[in-house]
Amino acid sequence: MSDLSHVDESGSVRMVDVGAKPLSRRRAVACAEVRMSPGTTARLRDLPKGDALATAQLAGIMAAKRASELIPLCHPLPLSNVEVALEVHEDAVAITAAAETTAQTGVEMEALTAATVAALTIYDMCKAVDKKMRIAAIRLVSKTKRQNL
Repeated sequence: MSDLSHVDESGSVRMVDVGAKPLSRRRAVACAEVRMSPGTTARLRDLPKGDALATAQLAGIMAAKRASELIPLCHPLPLSNVEVALEVHEDAVAITAAAETTAQTGVEMEALTAATVAALTIYDMCKAVDKKMRIAAIRLVSKTKRQNL
């Protein structure tokens, strides 16, 4: 009845059964941006180590590890690696998050959650000085799967 993976024939939501799928090495990369004034980005650049960017990086990594607790039908996965990188540009902070696992399902939700929570952390830490900030362009940019492990 539906092409949606989390909806059964009767229209009810369900967790996808991945039990019969083979283990595969999987990687997903997601991005987000926090658009802000050049004055706000200048303030971020001037902070010492241990600053807002490091806090956002850690928040993204921690969020990827808890994606299944936040998204009701997301499978808990044994993550083997999570990377979150933040780059300060003239009028934005660009965030790239990557998640990896060897499992029966992909890690897109973990990568997207990492990028989103890192963006929310930057937003939270800068909201007092920039009332026009906005989070934009959250997207999955790639996902790969290697079988025959």
